[in-house]
Amino acid sequence: MKHLITILFIGIFSLSINAQEKVAKIEFKETTVDYGTIEKGADGVRTFVFTNTGDAPLIISKVNSSCGCTVPKKPEGPIMPGETGEIQVKYDTNRVMPIRKTITVLSNAETPTVALKIKGEVINPDKTSVLEKRKKSVMEK
Repeated sequence: MKHLITILFIGIFSLSINAQEKVAKIEFKETTVDYGTIEKGADGVRTFVFTNTGDAPLIISKVNSSCGCTVPKKPEGPIMPGETGEIQVKYDTNRVMPIRKTITVLSNAETPTVALKIKGEVINPDKTSVLEKRKKSVMEK
């Protein structure tokens, strides 16, 4: 009886080890997207491209942004091993300010949490600098 239990235990243990070998791995082409300097109202959609370099299907469960001005869109289905996928990010370019936002990706990958970043600056071309408007100094007026 002891031999049967020992053999059964070893068999279950070896199956659990084999099941753990297959894992999804997410590898991004770039983890930071630089918008550069863009004008107010410009197209704010950018894309993060990734590949499943593991040997199990990759399932992205959640994609969050650090602010409501950035809306990420995750892939709907699983990404099979060797396939590529995209996470689309739309920034509200009606906000004139520097862009420094983080997008958090949660998945079943070997590294379950990945932080992506967007950066840049939105400017308003209609407004000129305070220094450019001033033709005369305060003393001359």
